Amino acid sequence: MPGLREVQYYLSGLWLLIRMDTRGFRFLDMSDRGVNRSFWAMAWCLPPMGISWLWWRQAFLQSMPPHVEVGLPFYFRLGLVEIANWFVPLVFAGLLLFAFRMGDRFAAVVVSINWLGVPLSYVNGLLLALVFFIPGAISVVSILLLVFMMAQVFMLARILRMIFHGHGLMAGALTLALLVPTMILAEYLQRFLGIYPV
Repeated sequence: MPGLREVQYYLSGLWLLIRMDTRGFRFLDMSDRGVNRSFWAMAWCLPPMGISWLWWRQAFLQSMPPHVEVGLPFYFRLGLVEIANWFVPLVFAGLLLFAFRMGDRFAAVVVSINWLGVPLSYVNGLLLALVFFIPGAISVVSILLLVFMMAQVFMLARILRMIFHGHGLMAGALTLALLVPTMILAEYLQRFLGIYPV
């Protein structure tokens, strides 16, 4: 598992790409080994993921009758949703890239998206923690979550523009392919698995 300094190194590269600086590519390992290691980002996301699960549990129980309880199966289903949300967008991205004969960029997309998920998960976890521990802050946090979502789209689009050398149309299409399926799939799976607040 990559250590903290290695993760910081990768994030430095992503920050340079967001700033449209090509030197950022030097910080990212685009080899097959680098692609495989980038999936360790999921392990780095476990702490904020735990916060989001606790928040989701609270929202779920508030929508249920008082006698309803949740146990290990509830968290197992949440885990299935998280795994699907991580991998399915990458599958869509891969299909899109190979359809347009840009499969050589797939490794860069996977590495960038995986490591970008780490800081985004921690920011999201921090905002949800504010709601969890300070219930009165929900209106402010809702605005911050909207701003955060817009920032996420902006950063993703900037990184993809760098990967595709300024081809805005392809970067925009891939941004949608990575974000829209995630939102639709998450709600569908949550409803299908019975963990969506009524």
